[in-house]
Amino acid sequence: MASCCCWRKKPCPIITTFFSFLLIPILVSSPASATTGIGNGSTTAPVLLRSGEEQLRFQRMKAQLARVKEASVKTIQSPDGDVLDCVLSHLQPAFDHPKLRGQKPANEPAARPGNGDAELVGADDEALPQTWRSSGEWCPEGTIPVRRTTEGDLLRASSVGRFGMKPQSAAVRRDSTSNGHEHAVGYVTGGQFYGAKASLNVWPAQVSSLAEFSLSQIWVISGSFGNDLNTIEAGWQVSPELYGDNSPRFFTYWTNDAYQETGCYNLHCAGFVQTNSRVAIGAAISPVSSYGGHQFDITLLIWKDPKQGHWWLQLGPSGALVGYWPSSLFTHLGSRGRGGADMVQFGGEAVNTRPSGSHTPTQMGSGRFPGEGYGRAAYFRNVQVVDWDNNLIPAAGLRLLADHPGCYDIAGGQGGEWGSYFYYGGPGRNVRCP
Repeated sequence: MASCCCWRKKPCPIITTFFSFLLIPILVSSPASATTGIGNGSTTAPVLLRSGEEQLRFQRMKAQLARVKEASVKTIQSPDGDVLDCVLSHLQPAFDHPKLRGQKPANEPAARPGNGDAELVGADDEALPQTWRSSGEWCPEGTIPVRRTTEGDLLRASSVGRFGMKPQSAAVRRDSTSNGHEHAVGYVTGGQFYGAKASLNVWPAQVSSLAEFSLSQIWVISGSFGNDLNTIEAGWQVSPELYGDNSPRFFTYWTNDAYQETGCYNLHCAGFVQTNSRVAIGAAISPVSSYGGHQFDITLLIWKDPKQGHWWLQLGPSGALVGYWPSSLFTHLGSRGRGGADMVQFGGEAVNTRPSGSHTPTQMGSGRFPGEGYGRAAYFRNVQVVDWDNNLIPAAGLRLLADHPGCYDIAGGQGGEWGSYFYYGGPGRNVRCP
């Protein structure tokens, strides 16, 4: 449940690709397709499709977007400019996947971690406050809200063929030093994990470049850190390239080959099966936390159904299910029975493109260091994992790591209503991070 938190804690001390070379360039310009800036004040410029293959992919993706629109039974205009299509559940993008064709959404699990009675579920409308909900419109039962992707969204991507995908250099690394992806995370290893849960506050992190993003999320990870890495991810992110603005948005992600050719954000490819008609993946979260003011957090639970093997996503302590990642999408994470995760990770990630040769000022979390504590720094609280018997237990042995602590740091604690927790984040470029 998104909530206005009222815990008062003292500050915690810091404890420590394009496809081929240019063939015949085609210049594409239109009000939607030419956006290159950030937010509503963005400038426009022509966009170049660099190869015949990329032009073909662009046309295919346009056709896919048209099919989603055709499957819509209702359209909702969000106050922030987003358009939501209410798509029949069995016609959602997930079921274009070769392993899912002809299927319908699976039944909800009979039991959930830490709560053996699946009927103890609160109202969906309390699970996640989103801007589009203020329109007063809803998607009918039997449909899901799909945030409409525009041609401008496609053409804003660094490569049309990789639209909706993380860069191939984004492989999860707890010691990243040179790939431009910087982390401040807590993680557990050394066993088999069947899910993870935490509450994290949401901030309007400032991202300075179209080529950068800032996110806070849970990672469920299995496989080697080579080409067979499986990940399941969910949280909030600010990504001007993907969404065209600086709003914090709810997102999901998956890959089964270390971000090479499979997986995507949200519903941008076939894979994640959404079952909830009142949560829009990729839509803006509102309200958000403010410096020295109210703190709003969301509670995420990802866990593996021991019977069918699917990985489900739940929002809020009340138990609103968003949907699931089918077991057939994965190799390591897809095995039934004991096919769990090797590692679970919680925290923040920011992309640093080193504009003008210096570190980016893109923020992680609130843009403040952990030492500022509650009401000022970003946090994860009540950090837990799911064990082999489908129980939620504290994340024992949680290790904290910041790739570049002068830029983004992390500091943790234990006890009280927050259980295992940590503060994390930072401003990026500063006197300690030139």
